[in-house]
Amino acid sequence: MIRKAFFFLFAALLMSCQSNEIHSDFVTLPNHWSLEQNLEFIIPEIDSLTNYNIFFTVRNTNEFKFSNLFLIAAIHFPNGKVVQDTLEYQMANPDGTWLGTGNRVKENKLWYKENIRFFEEGNYRIKLRHAMRNNASIMGVNKLEGITDVGIIIEKSQADR
Repeated sequence: MIRKAFFFLFAALLMSCQSNEIHSDFVTLPNHWSLEQNLEFIIPEIDSLTNYNIFFTVRNTNEFKFSNLFLIAAIHFPNGKVVQDTLEYQMANPDGTWLGTGNRVKENKLWYKENIRFFEEGNYRIKLRHAMRNNASIMGVNKLEGITDVGIIIEKSQADR
C-alpha cells in the first residue's frame, strides 16, 4: 500500500513539473533598447490543431525609468498577412516597487495572445519594438535604458493540456 502511494505521489510530482512551453527565444540587449531596433522572433511550424498562448518576457534593471512599457507587436503570417497591436504593460506598482520576479534584474512575463492557432503552413514571425516617450514629448525615447533582455514564450493553452 505504501509503495502504491509513493508511486502515485512520484507520478503526480513528475507531471506537475512538466512545462507547457513549446518554444522560447530571447534577445540580449546592451542594457538599453534602441528606438530603431525591431526585434524579430521566428516561430517554427507547430501543431495547427492546438491552441497556444503567447507571452513576452522583459527583463529590466533599476535603470528603467518608467512604470509602464508600451510595445508595438506585429505577427507576420506565412501568407503575408500582418496583424499589429499596440500594447501597454504595467512594470511597477504605484509606490514605485517593481513588478516581476528577481532581485537585481526583474523579469516580467507579459500576456500577448491567448488561445490562438497557427493555421497556415510555414513559419510565423513576430516583430516587436518599444514605443516609449517621455511626458509631453512627441518624439520616442532613442535609448530605452534598463532593458537587458526581451523574449517570447509560446505555451499550450489551458484547454489543450
